[in-house]
Amino acid sequence: MPSLYINLEINAPRAGVWQALIRKEQWRQWNTFLYDCNPEVPFRQGGEVSLAICRLEGDEFTDFDPRITRLEPGQCLRWLAQMPGFKSEQVFELQDLGPNRTQYIHREQFSGVLSGVFLPFIRQDERQGLLRMARQLKRYTERRVYEDHRRRRLGQSRPVVDNPYPPHRDQWDRYRGRDRPYRFSAQ
Repeated sequence: MPSLYINLEINAPRAGVWQALIRKEQWRQWNTFLYDCNPEVPFRQGGEVSLAICRLEGDEFTDFDPRITRLEPGQCLRWLAQMPGFKSEQVFELQDLGPNRTQYIHREQFSGVLSGVFLPFIRQDERQGLLRMARQLKRYTERRVYEDHRRRRLGQSRPVVDNPYPPHRDQWDRYRGRDRPYRFSAQ
């Protein structure tokens, strides 16, 4: 079964990394790979969420409605998206490496008779998107740890910087304005 794999060490506690990953309504602040199309619907095991993917910055979006197949708070989020002849399962795992150190693992596995047709066209772009998301998650969570530490050291009760990573408005607004011709969903 073809798959993609990203593994990255993040200098932040697992709980902070998990919160950034699971709060999809805040992805706009840091994530240019996955977009939340319906912020009111939380991740829930067995539930379906409406997302969009942008493999390359500035590229077209592909909408999909994956079903959450595993949700272990603080450890694992897994979903399955499929269309006739093609399945994509994404797995996000977090592991403790020590105090304020987390191993972030993002795997995507492809299956189905059409995976051999789609994969040659999307493999490299998809891998770049996974890597971009991992690096953005690292930057965002490490920055939050730094700001929290700085705030405690200075005795401040509110954030030093309200939003260290402003929303990616250009890309998000471009997504919101299109007619969404690309879609596949969980079944």
